[in-house]
Amino acid sequence: MPEPQTHQGKTMLDLWLGSWIAAIATFLVVFGLIIWSVIFHRKRKHSDQELPPQVRYNLPIEMLYTLVPLVMVAVFFYFTARDETEIMKVSGTAPVKVKVEGFQWSWRFTTQYQGKTVTVAGVPVDLAKQSLENPQGPQLVLPTGSKVEFLLNSPDVIHSFWVPAFLFKQDVMPGYDNRFEIDTLDNTGTFFGRCAELCGVDHSKMLFSVKLVPQAEFDQYVASQAGGAQ
Repeated sequence: MPEPQTHQGKTMLDLWLGSWIAAIATFLVVFGLIIWSVIFHRKRKHSDQELPPQVRYNLPIEMLYTLVPLVMVAVFFYFTARDETEIMKVSGTAPVKVKVEGFQWSWRFTTQYQGKTVTVAGVPVDLAKQSLENPQGPQLVLPTGSKVEFLLNSPDVIHSFWVPAFLFKQDVMPGYDNRFEIDTLDNTGTFFGRCAELCGVDHSKMLFSVKLVPQAEFDQYVASQAGGAQ
């Protein structure tokens, strides 16, 4: 998994790891019992032993097989519902607000901060030129250590806003606004983003990047770019 760059991403990573630990533990118990049965209850050669008693059911074991999965599902449901509620919570107090428009086949980002507006729009990228050192497509600049609220919509078909480093993606839909909020960590860097919903012939060219910068650098960026369009 990518290293999460938001507090919400850390929550999702913890849920994912916990789910895998539970799944591995279940795997070891089930296959351990299978191997134990195969080894210790196999029919031995040259044995005159009769077959073991054939019973229709074993009530205690069947109750165990019913209750244990119910408890596991209930525990999974509790932690998933708890974390989903926290991840999808929108406080409305984020100092940085970003309107994301996904269209065939690129992105438009409109950032509002302290009464200033910065708009960045892109075109389908040249995939041959894509690299981490030189990411193609529009770039969304965000401050570290800050709340950021996103508003997503589309003028044409369904897209999906996905930044793997956020461990999160959200549909961008025509006629419907989706919202979510992140708390960025103090890590700086540039991270890839892309559309995660097959949306047409140039879907693979809907690339963008997110650049996390210190607050002072973000203030300078907004002041220099406000009112214009990139």
